[in-house]
Amino acid sequence: MLTISHEPNYVHVAVMSEFSIHDFREFEENVLYEIRFHGAVNLLFDLTEMLGYTLDMALEEIKFAREHRKDFKRVAVVADDQWVTWSAWLNQLLSDAEIEVFDDVESAQSWLNQLSLSDAEATA
Repeated sequence: MLTISHEPNYVHVAVMSEFSIHDFREFEENVLYEIRFHGAVNLLFDLTEMLGYTLDMALEEIKFAREHRKDFKRVAVVADDQWVTWSAWLNQLLSDAEIEVFDDVESAQSWLNQLSLSDAEATA
């Protein structure tokens, strides 16, 4: 199960329990909408409540990351699991996004909002 919210500077995705292919399709639909109407996207993935994921979801995620490697600016991953951290590192090989792992949501939000402030200063 997951929740998705569209914040001013990023899409916030929180995964609870098992991350399934059905959940991934919902995530994909939301992100593709953002890309279509707003360009490159920042993501915040809160995986602290995730208990696991299905193999078909993992394969689809790799495929999606490769197809959309230039469609993400920053990806903040909140996790306390070593395998999730390793997976985030692996995704850096598949994406041009800047990916960071955080221990808490507040730090991840701050990092994503920091980018937005830098963009605003550059256009001023």
